[in-house]
Parts: sequence; structure tokens; C-alpha cells
Amino acid sequence: MSPWTSAVGAVQLARLLQSQHTREATALPGGRRLPAYRALADGVRLLVLEGRVPVAARLPAERELAAALQVSRTTVAAAYEALRGEGFLESRRGAGSWTAVPAGRPLPARGLDPLPPEAATSVIDLGCAALPAPEPWLTRAMTGAIEELPPYARTHGDYPAGLPVLRQALADRYTARGIPTMPEQIMVTTGGMGAVAATCRLFVRPGERVAVESPSYANVLQLMREAGVRLVPVAMAAGLAGWDLPAWRQVIRDAAPRMAYVIADFHNPTGALAGDEQRRALVDAARSAGTVLVADETMAELVLDGAEDGPAMPRPVSAFDPAGGTVVTIGSASKSLWAGMRIGWVRAAPDVIRSLVAARAYVDLGTPVVEQLAVTWLLNTGGWDSAVALRREQARENREAVVSAVRKHLPDWEFTVPRGGLTLWTRTGGLSGSRIAEVAERLGVRVPSGPRFGVDGAFEGYVRLPFTVSGAVAEQAASRLADAARLVATGAAVEADLPRSYVA
Repeated sequence: MSPWTSAVGAVQLARLLQSQHTREATALPGGRRLPAYRALADGVRLLVLEGRVPVAARLPAERELAAALQVSRTTVAAAYEALRGEGFLESRRGAGSWTAVPAGRPLPARGLDPLPPEAATSVIDLGCAALPAPEPWLTRAMTGAIEELPPYARTHGDYPAGLPVLRQALADRYTARGIPTMPEQIMVTTGGMGAVAATCRLFVRPGERVAVESPSYANVLQLMREAGVRLVPVAMAAGLAGWDLPAWRQVIRDAAPRMAYVIADFHNPTGALAGDEQRRALVDAARSAGTVLVADETMAELVLDGAEDGPAMPRPVSAFDPAGGTVVTIGSASKSLWAGMRIGWVRAAPDVIRSLVAARAYVDLGTPVVEQLAVTWLLNTGGWDSAVALRREQARENREAVVSAVRKHLPDWEFTVPRGGLTLWTRTGGLSGSRIAEVAERLGVRVPSGPRFGVDGAFEGYVRLPFTVSGAVAEQAASRLADAARLVATGAAVEADLPRSYVA
């Protein structure tokens, strides 16, 4: 098996280098400029750290890149040698050269576990993109569920495919969205993560390749790592433009991944929204290669701009797979309703659902009945739409507060405000996101650093900020992050140098 998982062409790499928004200095004291090879090596290194060129991506041959950049081959050879010396490039005769990260570099992988509620009095927890329940709808749903419980309580309580009434309600909701769906195409799971895990177990064996957006959802990346799959990162398009389709086509063609995992709707962490034509093109490419395309719709209903009279939302990814043989859809109540409502689901072809259900006998048997009845009550009474409207209002208010606070306290941090979702993907002014996160936690605010959302060390210059706080708390969080950034920038980020009021 090749040591690299994707490839970057000479023209593509030249374009990335030439359009690169970099803070790396190109001039030295006295007006002297960096040698050309050093500037090239620094440019490639930054592309790797920002995730715009994936780790384990094969780079073009020296002669090809020299021609694309219109520089000498000696310049490219010297840049490659410098990158090898720094640990950002590996080479093997006959296999070429591919990107890497230095051995021993601390790479946060898992997402941040939520702090216990009692810790909220001393630490502002921005580690999880989750909001409190939209009351009174949670209470009403649970009350309705208890009223419907007696006939289910007289059974054994195990429903591997999910309660028939919930499968029907979910199928009806897909049909109302223009995706004709039967209950036999739905399996209810324990949260969206349960749905992803079940799908991964069914389709992918250890050692097989799975293409993922770069960056992507930290917990899913970790789930797949622990399943033993080979992650193939595909860089997102610039800004919030969705997917880089040429890059996806190349990865699907060259790496032949068994499965691809994507978040088309308000991507976590960037907030990007893929358009209709991007969705159609990616489904077509996956179908042609025999790749199973897993579309995570967890954030799909969190439309914060244009929900009523603005631009229409793109069609679901499954709309471009009418035969149902390519796309598997993941849904969840955790973002639209409440993370404590551990109800997720898979929508797929009936034969896929049957295989998933059969596999539950040795995993978890089924999903809690009361929570399923609560979601059914919401879907069948209109309570779901009312709860989602409340959730949107809360997320919109929080988004405005977080954006305003960051712009005020951290004016050199860069981001693009997304139309929806719960996350702001923020470039940290050229500083290490991992160091900022480390220091910020000692100052009383938790944030996940960029490398948690990348594969093997990418996105060092980013942090993710969720829309989970507002008002004075958002101001305080941004102020503490600004303090952390100043300490990192001055090299004073050790406990002995922290202000006395911050040291526990």
C-alpha cells in the first residue's frame, strides 16, 4: 500500500502557493530577502499546517513543480530538503515525496469532553457546540412520551430498528422535504455518533480508506481512527464556499476510498454550506467510483440567515441519489433540539437498513424508548418546528454576541460569519491555536484548537468558537482569549507569568 493517501498536482500546488494568505515574513533585517528555496519551503509548511494541503499528500516531482512555479529545479530540491529536515516531508525511492508533520509534535485528536455543570461557575466552556434545551418543548415532549408509554412498557422494550411510529414520522418528514422515504429506509440510533459508528462498522474494514473534509468534526475523526481506517483529508474550498470539487474528484479517483464522510449543511467546524451543484457533482463522483457517501445532516435545520425570505436552502444530498445506492444520510436531534436527547437516525436503502439492524444484536440492541416517544411527539404535533424556531433564535443571538466580542477584543483574528450552524472557525492571527487553547484554559475559558479538527496536525493556526454564550459571558470569554493570545505572542505563557488573579 502506498505511503501517501492523496496527491497534489504541480499546477494545483503552484496555485495554492501563489494565492496563499500568509503572515510569514519574506524580508530579513537590512532589506535582505529570504532565499527562494526558504520562501517555498515556508509556503508549503504553512499550507500543511493550515490544512490546505493534506498530511500524507504526494507532492509533485521537483521538475514538475519547478516548471509550474517558473523557478529552477535546484530551488525546489533545496526546499524539499529543508522540509524533510524539519519533518514536514518524507520521501521514498519509487514512491516520491509526501507531506508529514514532525515526529513528537503534540497533536490533540479528540474533541473536548463537556465540563460538569458545576464547573461553569469558574470556567467558560466553549469546548462543545451544544445549547440548553428549548423549553418548554422538552418538558412537553417528555410529558407526551410518558402518556404514550404504557403499551410499550408491556413489551420487552427492544426495538433494534427503532419504534415504528418514530420511523414513520421521520420518513414522513423526509418525504415532506421532497425525498420520498419509507419507514423501511430508517433506523433509529443512539445519537448521531451512534449512526456514524454503525455505518462505519458496516461499510469499512480496518486499513481501508475513508475520505473526509479537512477540517472535519473532531469526534467522528477520532471514531474512525479508533476503527483503524485510513483517513484521506480533502481540503475545503476557501471561505465558506463549500467543497473543492476538483480536489474531491482527484481523491475519489486516486485513493478510491471505500467511504466518504461529509457535512454539507453548515459544516462543523467551518460553517460552510455546499450548493446544489456541488452536491450533485460529489454524488455523481462517488457513484462512479463505488464510494459510499455518508452525509451528516445534524446541523441542517439551524438556518440562521434567510430562513424565511432569503436564499433557499440547497436540496438534501440524498435528493441527488434517487436510486438510493450511494448516499447514506445521518440525522440527529442533538443540535436541532438538545444534546441530552440522544436520538439519531440513518436514512438509507432498505437493504442497508436491514444490515445495520442485524448488526445491532451485538452492539447496543436499540435506543431508549421514552426518548424515541418524545421525538415522535414533537414531530407529530408541530412541536419540533416550534422548538427549532426557538433554537434558531437563541443561536442567532449568540452568534451576534460572539462575533461582536471577538471583533472587539481580537481584531486581528479572521473568520467568515456562516449563515447557520453553531460554530465559528477562526484564524488566530498567526499564533498557535494549541498554545492559545492551553493557556486560555488556565485563564478560565476552554476552546478546542484547530488540530482537533484536522488529520495529523493540520490547522495549528485556528480555534473553533461555538455559538453557546451571549452577553457578558461572550465578552468575558473573548477578553480571556485575548489575554491568552497576548501571553502566547510574548512567550510568557507559563504559569509563573500568569496574572495572579488567574492562577488557581
